[in-house]
Amino acid sequence: MLKHILVTLDGSELAETALEYARAMVAPGGRITLLSVLDIPDMQMLTLYEVPLMMQPNDYNEFVATTERSAREYLRRTADKLQLDASFTVDYEFDSGDPAAVILERAKVQQVDAIVMSTHGRSGFSRWLFGSVTQKVLNAMPCPVLVVPGAKKLTTQERAAVPAAEPVR
Repeated sequence: MLKHILVTLDGSELAETALEYARAMVAPGGRITLLSVLDIPDMQMLTLYEVPLMMQPNDYNEFVATTERSAREYLRRTADKLQLDASFTVDYEFDSGDPAAVILERAKVQQVDAIVMSTHGRSGFSRWLFGSVTQKVLNAMPCPVLVVPGAKKLTTQERAAVPAAEPVR
């Protein structure tokens, strides 16, 4: 069992699958820290794209403030839900910047026992174009990293629609 686990979240259901693993790994009396990092492009970057959206500096500042408020609220709700009937402490942090760099910095500073994160499973051109936060963290891991594969959970309806496998003969 581990005393302190850092779980990275991006607001997606897929990322939240890491919570189950962290909960199973943390020792009673231990701590889970939830971390969300937003990589918000600066105003100059937004003007490089030919988009029919004309964003003024005030609009941009409001966009950033709204995004940060939403992220903090999401983290608070997730931490509260995880904390229910738990024998461990849950806290959360929000930051902006390069996600991999922030995750690695927080893991080092807080001296966590492990990082638990999910991967979106990009490959090929998509991975090259968007990069992989998970891969960057793995390349420089300051502690053990548990990567939860990016698999979509099936709903009951979706599960029922999947044909049963035939027995092997």
